Amino acid sequence: MADTAGGDPLFQSHDPIFNRKELLHVGHVPDEDRIVGRDNEIQSVAAEVGAITRGDPPNNVMIYGKTGTGKSLISRHVATRAQDAASSNEIDCGVLYVDCSEANTETRATRQLALSLKEQTGYQDHIPLRGVGTMEYYQHIWRILESFFDAVIVILDEIDKLDNSNILMQLSRAREARKTDAYIGVIGISNKVQYRETLDERIDSSFGHRELFFHPYDASQLREIMRNREDAFQPDVLEDGTIELCAALAAKKHGDARKAIEILKEAGELARRTGSETVSEDHIQQAQEVAEINRIEELTSGATVHAKLALYSLASRIITGDRETYKTREIYQRYVGICELVANDPITENGLYRQLKEQAFLGVIESEKTGGGRSQGSYLLHRLVTDPKHIVKAVRRDASLEELPSYDQLANGGDSSRGRDVETDLSSFS
Repeated sequence: MADTAGGDPLFQSHDPIFNRKELLHVGHVPDEDRIVGRDNEIQSVAAEVGAITRGDPPNNVMIYGKTGTGKSLISRHVATRAQDAASSNEIDCGVLYVDCSEANTETRATRQLALSLKEQTGYQDHIPLRGVGTMEYYQHIWRILESFFDAVIVILDEIDKLDNSNILMQLSRAREARKTDAYIGVIGISNKVQYRETLDERIDSSFGHRELFFHPYDASQLREIMRNREDAFQPDVLEDGTIELCAALAAKKHGDARKAIEILKEAGELARRTGSETVSEDHIQQAQEVAEINRIEELTSGATVHAKLALYSLASRIITGDRETYKTREIYQRYVGICELVANDPITENGLYRQLKEQAFLGVIESEKTGGGRSQGSYLLHRLVTDPKHIVKAVRRDASLEELPSYDQLANGGDSSRGRDVETDLSSFS
């Protein structure tokens, strides 16, 4: 008879699949010996903020890279080590982390900073959760820094999700403006390499940051990362080959360590739900599809509806056509038709090109410049790096786009439930 938690037969006290499930959690910062393939990146980030450990002003830094390349992990790891090193030198250094995908306004971000600082100190003043302006939160931040810290490292993750970048101006000029004597080093993290182009020239100049780029992990690095998570599972639960398959799938698709870990976690959940005693390669394959759809949804979560429609247009072209690559003009023709289906005004072809370029940087598509001969000139060919079925499913999760034809409707060319033919709807835009 299975052990029960607290004597209640509804709950098991022993998880038959997982041992240390926290190792597979997205926000988990592993010990140094579990960090793989990022020695150079650790050194680069440390070189920018390291002065803070000696009581000197640090550099601000922006870290760019695709999802799952270790940007957040390395930033938090280096910041924590800097805090410890500063403490050894009798320097009071704080570390603050803000996820700007959630705290996506200046007010929300400064409120989180103020509350985090209060939590780390003996600050007695009340910090309201609502009903006050941004500047009041800044005043709390300056007072706490002045009273308790010599320096602080602020990590702004997914900084491109902020509705404005004024917080960079405020943080980078705080000492100059005599708001506080504490040194403030900012680490900004973004998937979008074009983020700097969106900054106001005055803010860009004031921030004065260095830029670092993180590249995707390769298959061998992903295998080692996965092996360092094996003890998340009970002994002998992972069948032979599961780690290698998980790493190979992640490397082939995107080199995303976060998603490789998510695949492994989802495979374990599948095994538990189906009553299996082990995690097999079949579980990995099923989990990969779930994780891939989640990955696309995450990458497009902050994108415009036109970016999603651009991806859907390319995916539908591939599903209903006989090629894997399409020109910008061909995608645009389909996109115009898709916009009509969902009653959305289309952007220009050049606007669509920029949306595709952004998705290429994120690793959702690949774009290759091709010569079309003397009469045609050169043009771009775009292809998906994932199954078009995953794109369609991810895009249709947007409530405003759920009426778009499903993968099955596109593949079969018809939609009897709505009494119309999908291919006929799109044929005039082919």
